Amino acid sequence: MHVFPGLALARSAQGYSRLGPDFLTELSPEPVPGPHWVAHSEPCADLLGLAADWRSPEALALLSGNGGGGGAGNGIGWASVYSGHQFGVWAGQLGDGRALHIGEIENKGQRFELQLKGAGRTPYSRMGDGRAVLRSSIREFLCSEAMAALGIPTTRALCITGSSLRVRREDVETGAIVTRVAPSFLRFGHFEHFAHHGLLPQLQQLFEHVLDQHAPECRDAAVPAAALLERISRQTASLMADWQAVGFMHGVMNTDNMSMLGLTLDYGPFGFMDGFDPGHVCNHSDHQGRYAYARQPNVAFWNLHALAQALMPLVPGDPETASEPLLAALESYREAFPAEMLGRLRAKLGLVSSLPQDRELADDWLKLMAAHHTDYTIAWRRLGSFDSSAGASNEAMRDLFVDREAFDAWAQRYRARLQAEASSDVERRKRMTAVNPAVVLRNHLAEGAIRLAREGDFTEIERLLKVLLRPFDEPVLASDAGFPPDWAAQLEVSCSS
Repeated sequence: MHVFPGLALARSAQGYSRLGPDFLTELSPEPVPGPHWVAHSEPCADLLGLAADWRSPEALALLSGNGGGGGAGNGIGWASVYSGHQFGVWAGQLGDGRALHIGEIENKGQRFELQLKGAGRTPYSRMGDGRAVLRSSIREFLCSEAMAALGIPTTRALCITGSSLRVRREDVETGAIVTRVAPSFLRFGHFEHFAHHGLLPQLQQLFEHVLDQHAPECRDAAVPAAALLERISRQTASLMADWQAVGFMHGVMNTDNMSMLGLTLDYGPFGFMDGFDPGHVCNHSDHQGRYAYARQPNVAFWNLHALAQALMPLVPGDPETASEPLLAALESYREAFPAEMLGRLRAKLGLVSSLPQDRELADDWLKLMAAHHTDYTIAWRRLGSFDSSAGASNEAMRDLFVDREAFDAWAQRYRARLQAEASSDVERRKRMTAVNPAVVLRNHLAEGAIRLAREGDFTEIERLLKVLLRPFDEPVLASDAGFPPDWAAQLEVSCSS
């Protein structure tokens, strides 16, 4: 066990590391020169129950890879093996290529794994260097905490540590390490790995671990594997509705980037929508547009099918009929996602009742925004101030659309819908303000923090984090919630991000 002021890490007897060498490789992180603190998240520290003085020199060494890892007392952490489909193609063996688990913390009955991203090569790094750069680390740190503040299931980020290590990507950049936090980093790809290679005892062992630690209610089901698949299908449906509702694009929805707990996992070339375009592709490396915004829900369903295939050996009985309960479990996604999405849209429209015409009203609003490339976040936020009284001009809304008459026609329907439930504008605005954020982590906001950080100034990371932790409040700086500057259109993020 590592015990520093306010920071104690151990390996749990129930944790993933107990599964043994078929599932992971034990190794130490590679040290870095000149480690220093870059940023930290107090909400994440509170989640872990850390003391106020947890950022000690010893903790800095540990979280920079310079003080050993893991809770076994031997200075060793571990990296797990998995496989997966990348851009729809089987990629074979993958694994934690630049992530190293260093132990667990238990707080108030919850257990959290800590993982260093960028701590050096592992046996699964393939041709990579196992490192992360300051640019990508800032983006992941800020977005992890921003998503949590939005109420979207996600892995968390405790801190960033920097160093003088030079790392080559498109250019030579400064290395950094993010300390990631989650109840588990298990992926669809973990199951795919053992199923694909015919390692059925290990597949069963992994399955038992997931049931024991994360889904005990599935054990007593008629077909536990199908019950687990239905559970993750419903969690994934809810997560996709959350993403779509705030205009979030993951960018790399490979099966090895899909969480078995329904968390947003692996922040790389993500993006939040500026001008609304359902076909927008945030990942510059995604040349075919597989992971475009509008395709995310269907990609998630495709990935769930891949998981179902991996779970088939766990279904008892005739192999010829093993797929039947799993296919039935997958139907829960087809049922859940449309309902979850409509629920999010009703809330964003400020509606408290359900009427048959709501789906068409919401769809036509999205089509109107898409036709005019209207700023997604600003349009939803301004809609909260819609005046439903007869003859109200709603100029602030009309100004967002080139074809004002088209907005007026939709607004007339919206007004009638609000009147149908005797909606109070004052109360509706409160509801809509609570679900339509004023601020999301747009690329240009992250870029501003990155540019200063490259000069050694980390104050913008701290300032921006405070804003992102209160996304539904109007920020002090209006520009944080304003339209993106013209230069933002030139920003590109790719798989190296």
